[in-house]
Amino acid sequence: MTYAGIPLCVTVLPMKSGRTLSFGIAKIDEFFPGFQRGDFAAMFGSSLCRNLTSLLCVRCQLTYRKGGMNSRVVYVDGGNTFNPYAISALAQEYSLDPRSVLERILISRAFTAYQLTALVHEGLEEALKRYRSKLVIISDITGLFLDRDVPWEEAEDLYKKMAKSLSDLASRRRVIIVASHPPRSYSRRSLSLKSILYGNANMVMGIRESKGAPKFILENHPKILPFTINLPSNTATMDPFLEEDNPFLRFVPEKHPDPSTRSVGPRSNMLSKSATLKDFMEV
Repeated sequence: MTYAGIPLCVTVLPMKSGRTLSFGIAKIDEFFPGFQRGDFAAMFGSSLCRNLTSLLCVRCQLTYRKGGMNSRVVYVDGGNTFNPYAISALAQEYSLDPRSVLERILISRAFTAYQLTALVHEGLEEALKRYRSKLVIISDITGLFLDRDVPWEEAEDLYKKMAKSLSDLASRRRVIIVASHPPRSYSRRSLSLKSILYGNANMVMGIRESKGAPKFILENHPKILPFTINLPSNTATMDPFLEEDNPFLRFVPEKHPDPSTRSVGPRSNMLSKSATLKDFMEV
């Protein structure tokens, strides 16, 4: 089986496994052993990076023997990027039922820096306690703090507290937190936020593309030296799922539609505000 043009693998592991979560991509797993519970990772890069977080959402739900953590996933969407079709496609690659996989992803969205901060400080830990999730994905963790309507000093203070809170939460609750950090145009604000995030994360990794050739890069890790891996030059980006005009990149329905219908479009029951604990929906 393949994902975005890259071969995927399911490794049969001892039953005592479940402490680590890998990408299941042999080319990467050969050098990167995976995330351990307690890790707070920053992941930068292109749309392929978005694909990797979707991959983790599915692999986390695999049994221990298949390299998973047999766990639900909490997905805090700060970039309006959650895509049920990409998740469904991956579930099918792993011979899992797409609807069951989607139902085990608890998603909440933020539309402002203040809402994202409130989600992290007021709702996230309670959601982890309630659902016993071992993986948290924070999509586009910096984007909302680049809003010029948020005064810089306030944005910086909020972001510092949020990044520190996520680092402490990962360690205290023994969960894996992966925060995606898409590329941005260089500015004082974006560079400062990047520095804050990387300073609080215990590992930094991502994907960069040069002339169509993607590279997986590990910049920081508590035990491994930095490295760069060349990925297949024909690696796809799952364009059918991630095209910018895909309505599901702009709207996330309260209930996932049946992916087999391939029906997309705005719905009347879209999320319209940020969420606290009660809004971490089992969708």
